[in-house]
Amino acid sequence: MGMTITEKILAQGCGRKKVKAGEFIECKADIALANDVTAPIAIAEFKKAGCTAVFDKNAVVLVPDHFCPNKDIKSAEHAKILRDFARQQGLTHYYEIGKMGVEHALLPEEGVVLPGDIIIGADSHTCTYGALGAFSTGVGSTDVAACMKYGKVWLKVPSTIKFIFKGKLNKWVSGKDLILHLIGNIGVDGANYRAMEFVGEVIDNITMSERFTMCNMAIEAGGKSGIIAPDKKTIEYVEERAERPYEIYESDRDATYEKIIEYDCTRIEPLVAVSPLPSNVKKAKDFKNVRVDQVIIGSCTNGRFEDLVIAAGILKGRKVHPDVRAIIIPATQKIYLKAMKEGLLEIFVNSGCAVSTPTCGPCLGGHMGILAKGERAIATTNRNFIGRMGHPESEVYLSNPAVAAASAVTGKVTHPDYL
Repeated sequence: MGMTITEKILAQGCGRKKVKAGEFIECKADIALANDVTAPIAIAEFKKAGCTAVFDKNAVVLVPDHFCPNKDIKSAEHAKILRDFARQQGLTHYYEIGKMGVEHALLPEEGVVLPGDIIIGADSHTCTYGALGAFSTGVGSTDVAACMKYGKVWLKVPSTIKFIFKGKLNKWVSGKDLILHLIGNIGVDGANYRAMEFVGEVIDNITMSERFTMCNMAIEAGGKSGIIAPDKKTIEYVEERAERPYEIYESDRDATYEKIIEYDCTRIEPLVAVSPLPSNVKKAKDFKNVRVDQVIIGSCTNGRFEDLVIAAGILKGRKVHPDVRAIIIPATQKIYLKAMKEGLLEIFVNSGCAVSTPTCGPCLGGHMGILAKGERAIATTNRNFIGRMGHPESEVYLSNPAVAAASAVTGKVTHPDYL
């Protein structure tokens, strides 16, 4: 029998011709990633173990994006740990304020993560890079500490679920809606420790930005990873960015899958995931007078330029509802600059939005938009757990940028067609 794309990548990573689901393997890692929340722990364990030098100064990546620019003394101290370690080790990929972006948007943009890579990150949304045809997964800080020294990771080869997306997308439907539909269908534990392989004519036709969004939220279904085989769009995206050689893999026709699930995308509409789970999905058009206090458009899920274009298209010539705080967070400095040059930031400011420097910020209840007791936000982020964006008695609803922008205008959860 043949192998899936995931099995092929892991096989080459451990120097074998073949691996199969369920095997425990030790394989090399091309990239080891951590941020200002998780890196301080990894660095402490690295030093505790007596390690003095990382295995490859080009392969260890530190991005201070969660509480940066620093919101308080503690976050400043955490960022300093990264800064000092990066300087001491001579790390090539350390991104200071002004160059930093939300890590999972920044690394693909900079060509640091590439097709065929094995990428581990001390952040659960590391699975984002599967959109490039890489095996990428989140691990604990101690795993990253070991990898920083040895350049290897120990893991179990995941079985793969193939998700086939057929048909055509309806108006206002995007990759965010596809992954919300999937999570709503299988649940938040429906793909526990599985590789989630996305295929089909719809996947072929969506943008790279939407592919990143879908792989980003594989973890919200419990997935070990999300992955999309590289095609012409992928190569075009990568070729102008790649800082090193890469290799393309794809699944064999006779590869073994745990199961195959098909979706007719002509039946999918703009969706909203209601607190407290990403699986609590409802059609945006079915909401009646559900008020919102805050709108967040940004994050590693939907803070890319294409997302900002969609939001600006709805907000242009309109005003944010007087009872709503609308916050726009471009995911990287390059996205911010492009949005400025294209006039998007002017549209946002004129409509009554606040525009932030790149940061994870409110997504994890960090800063730049914390919710008070009883408040509700609709956001283009990836999680809506209890207390995720602030007070444990606040709520977060998840949506695509179009629904979020429309809701900012009306002050309640709104389908864009109903403006």
